Parts: sequence; structure tokens; C-alpha cells
Amino acid sequence: MKVYRQYLKGCPQSKDSLLQGENIAKQQRLAFWSQANPVMPWDFRHRATQKTTSQPIQPQQQNNCDPSYPDFCIPKNSPDLDCRDITQRRFKVLSPDPHGFDRDGDGIGCER
Repeated sequence: MKVYRQYLKGCPQSKDSLLQGENIAKQQRLAFWSQANPVMPWDFRHRATQKTTSQPIQPQQQNNCDPSYPDFCIPKNSPDLDCRDITQRRFKVLSPDPHGFDRDGDGIGCER
């Protein structure tokens, strides 16, 4: 649980319980706080917007491209790649996803 403090003034009756819930989640390293280096939601959205606008994805234009990644070309049978090996972020992934770019199975690769 992450409390957006800028909105607390609009809910004075629940302010204390929300902050207490955030502290408990943080202390017990639950959900959002279980990450080693949690990125605040507003920072994550800002970075995702920058990445998608600064790095346009070109659609596949070659027959040797892996069909699991229709938004850009990764050659078929290429060595195993990780997100750190490519510049694209937040792109469409179809099964079977041989490189494992879509770790959470939502159809979007390299989200982090």
C-alpha cells in the first residue's frame, strides 16, 4: 500500500488509518514494499512515458523476425536475450515468448 499524501487532505477521517496501513505494509515488506528498490508509482509512470516517446518501435519488416514480438524485429533463433540486451520497452509479446521478456504474462514485454 502506498499512500498518495497529496490527496490526504480530502479524506480527514481516514488519513490516520491510511498512513498506519502504509507503515505496516512497509515494515512487513508487503506488496509494493516487497521490492528491493521500490519505484514510486508517479516515477514509474513518468519513466514509462519517457521511454515510449523517446524510443519508437518499428514494426517487423523482415521474414526472419520472431513472430512472438510483432512490434519490432528480433531474428528467429537468436541467442537468449534479456531486457537489458535490447532498447525496446513495453512492447507486445505473443506466445511462446522464447526470450521470456513478458515475465508476468500480461502480453507486455520489458515493463521494468
